Amino acid sequence: MVRLLSDFQDRSDDAAVIDAEGITTWGALNDRTNRLVHYLRAAGVQPGDRVALLAGNRREIEEVYLACASAGWLSVPINWHFAPDEVAYVLEDSGATALIVDGELQQVAAQALALSPATAGRSRLVMSPSPLAPFESYEQALASADPAEPDDQMLGGVMFYTSGTTGRPKGVKNTAFTLGAPPEILKLSAGAMASVGIPSPGRTLLCGPQYHSAQWAFSFLPLVAGTTVVMQRKFVPEETLALIDEHAVTNVHLVPTQFVRLLRVDDAAKRAFSGQSLQLVLHGAAPCAPSVKRAMIDWLGSKVTEYYGATEGGVVTIISADEWIAKPGSVGRAMPIIELKIVTEDNADAAPGQEGVIHVRSLLGSDFEYLNEPGKTAEAHSEPGFFTLGDIGYLDVDGYLFLSDRKIDMIISGGVNIYPAEIEAILISHPAVMDVAVFGVPNDEFGEEVRAAVQLTPNTRYTPALDRDLKTMVRSKMAGYKVPKHIDVVAEMPRSDAGKLLKRQLRAPFWEGTGRKI
Repeated sequence: MVRLLSDFQDRSDDAAVIDAEGITTWGALNDRTNRLVHYLRAAGVQPGDRVALLAGNRREIEEVYLACASAGWLSVPINWHFAPDEVAYVLEDSGATALIVDGELQQVAAQALALSPATAGRSRLVMSPSPLAPFESYEQALASADPAEPDDQMLGGVMFYTSGTTGRPKGVKNTAFTLGAPPEILKLSAGAMASVGIPSPGRTLLCGPQYHSAQWAFSFLPLVAGTTVVMQRKFVPEETLALIDEHAVTNVHLVPTQFVRLLRVDDAAKRAFSGQSLQLVLHGAAPCAPSVKRAMIDWLGSKVTEYYGATEGGVVTIISADEWIAKPGSVGRAMPIIELKIVTEDNADAAPGQEGVIHVRSLLGSDFEYLNEPGKTAEAHSEPGFFTLGDIGYLDVDGYLFLSDRKIDMIISGGVNIYPAEIEAILISHPAVMDVAVFGVPNDEFGEEVRAAVQLTPNTRYTPALDRDLKTMVRSKMAGYKVPKHIDVVAEMPRSDAGKLLKRQLRAPFWEGTGRKI
């Protein structure tokens, strides 16, 4: 067997991964993973190479992650909402030598490859019985490959793309995935899932996109630890509740937007829901409104646990429902393997209750770098081992972390990070726009939504046609969720004497009276 699955030989006929289309047993998962490793090796994919994955939540994605983790490759999950331009950028920047695509997304992928024909040149597979050029059938590729256990297995991993404060997204390379190390090291990370309360063995429900680092970590790592994964193709709250009961799900990861939608299901769906099997409802990825969090705790009780973390650093803090009731608004205390410190504007360590920039260090020595971005990597590291993402907060006297603001311009909408710079770069290219600012404003369901302000060139009038043009221009190059919901016109953009855009002046009126800044 693939060494990552060697502990589950006696469960060969049990379900490992379940989706709406069927079940993959542990035995079949091992067989298909073996075949994928052999096929990609024969295609010329070498240790250290990147294998890009553009796919929704379907059973085959676990085979891709397992193959990469066992053969010394980095899987590169691509956001399936991306426009072809964005997909092409990730393929080029990551240097992917193979591309595996969901059948529903092969047209987007083909358009991306047309924009960057030299990328993913060694293998292009599609999960569809009707592959279009330049793809080959994923199933036929597996059928033609050797099912034997691969030799020379070595640790691989995953490289997520997270948007940056300027320009395009950046690939995050974590030092935990050390090329040439034994793949069993990943089992240590999988075993650490118990520290956040995930039972093993158990049943994990994946109901968010696995191209996101949190959904990957809280589903794939439990799988490696022996937990069955149930996949929901698209989050539908009533279906989510039904799946939990149908499959006796023990743990699920949610974002605040999903909380809101679950709370809004009709009374009949709530009455039909038992939830008796649930042991953990983990949430994070975005700030949660206190009223929403209290409503979820009232409904599900002590099962609700919150964490604060990042693609770059994993889980940083954690807080149980009971702790949160005692410390409302907190995101918890540092994990045992994490050191936290708050740094003030004058570069001093903050006292308890004093706000500053949050800095994080792994006591295990793991760290990260941004692919092809040494300057951005250095900027994120205040000193060796410590990194910051620009969040502002404070620690109370008991060591509980509270978030209060963001130093950077990031927008978090529905748990998805959106960085204004790449949207601004598109809008400013329109001949009618002289200056532009993109920022986040409150949204009851998504937490934040994208809004823009533009300063027009002289003698230009803002019309419904211009509004459509600007939004269409963004949508043609970017995922739909990045398109500003509203575009305001300002006579002059607020800037300092040094020319720096004072974006907080634009944001502030929308946040007044909300009781929060993020």
